[in-house]
Amino acid sequence: MSNARMWIDSLSRPANAAGITLALVLGNLVFNIAANASFKVSALSANWRGFLTWQVIGNLAGFITVLTLTGLLRYIPLHTAFTVTTGLAVLGVQIGAAAWLFREPISRADWLGTALIVLGILLVGQH
Repeated sequence: MSNARMWIDSLSRPANAAGITLALVLGNLVFNIAANASFKVSALSANWRGFLTWQVIGNLAGFITVLTLTGLLRYIPLHTAFTVTTGLAVLGVQIGAAAWLFREPISRADWLGTALIVLGILLVGQH
């Protein structure tokens, strides 16, 4: 049996499911933040080369988010995976990219919405 096949078979073992699920969710979050931050940098670029470079980086990061979501679907239902990854992406982009990296002002209404997203993720995650 090839090493690649053994690795793929090891992913389907229940003992690894929780750790792999967590790694895929975190990977999805990190690459979602990276993709959106890259698009912001692209929008602020002074020339076409910077614009295009950051578009490519953002799209590659976005592609990795698709791969992590696809991997996640091996372990949890679509409605849960979509809700958790999308909710965490909103939080990550708002807090990680907009507030911390780009120092964009976040209103009280935005923070309230963020709290509601966290509540929604917790409710869906218990399902």
